[in-house]
Amino acid sequence: MEPISILIADDNTEFREGLRALCDSVPDFTVAGEATTGEEAVTLAVKLQPDVVLMDLNMPGVNGIEATRHILHTSPHIGILVLTMFDDNDSVFAAVRAGARGYVLKGALKAEIVRAVRAINSGEAIFGAAVARQVMHYFATPRPPAPPQTFPELTEREREILALMAQHLTNPEIAHRLGISEKTVRNQVSNIFNKLQVTDRAQAIIRAREAGLGEKSS
Repeated sequence: MEPISILIADDNTEFREGLRALCDSVPDFTVAGEATTGEEAVTLAVKLQPDVVLMDLNMPGVNGIEATRHILHTSPHIGILVLTMFDDNDSVFAAVRAGARGYVLKGALKAEIVRAVRAINSGEAIFGAAVARQVMHYFATPRPPAPPQTFPELTEREREILALMAQHLTNPEIAHRLGISEKTVRNQVSNIFNKLQVTDRAQAIIRAREAGLGEKSS
């Protein structure tokens, strides 16, 4: 049986070395390469064609969400296992939307990481125990009824971005929050201006606040 080839993508040298040591200790694992940035992860994934990528989310330049999306665009057969400190729902769901098949926290036991790698290599989707409990709680909690849709001319993503603009988030902050590129945010903001027939960000924020968007819950 061929060993499971793994690409490690993490900008933390100590953690990356720990992952390599873990992989080296498993007979059917082999480390194909290591990346320290999102851009490098994309380049090495295309070049090395590993079976599984261990992907950190918070890396300089292209983040793990964007890197995941780029890798799967050209190599959809590669399994992406997110291995990160972020346990919030936004990060989990953004990773899944980008195509990641697994999500495990960095504090997980070594056996849990090994099990997740094997599961993803077999085509399964898997969440670490802590993340799985959180996701189950999210879907088990009754959601309040959706209010009447504001700005029906906007797409769901455009309304999401407009609401964040109304909270005075910058384009880079919105990109990081949603796990998308700044270029995508700029394009969406331009679409919002055109659809709302406003000329600048201030006018868009005023329209959004008047409609009740962007109000942070207490």
